[in-house]
Amino acid sequence: MARSSFEGEIPVEQIGVCPVTETQNVIAGKWKIIILWHLRETKRFGELQRLVPGISKAILTSQLRELEKDRMINRKVYQEVPPKVEYSLTEAGEQFIPILESMGEWGKKYAVNKK
Repeated sequence: MARSSFEGEIPVEQIGVCPVTETQNVIAGKWKIIILWHLRETKRFGELQRLVPGISKAILTSQLRELEKDRMINRKVYQEVPPKVEYSLTEAGEQFIPILESMGEWGKKYAVNKK
């Protein structure tokens, strides 16, 4: 089965039929796209939590772990007290930013046209 963060994982066979399925598996989840958008610049956990109102600490942690597992983000832990952890985009994450920008442009046009 393909990776997924939502119930009802998409079968691997579907990826061959529709290559967008792999992308969907990586960004599935209510918050991942927003997290990736904010990680255009390196951020600490607390910064991300403030930038994404309504997300719980547990869900943010879970979404970050999944993005790290999918190699979309890096997690850097500094050996200091109190602990300092920073998140940044990997090369794959950086390559996804133009897609997010295109999605944003589409969303703006869609919002205007649906009124």
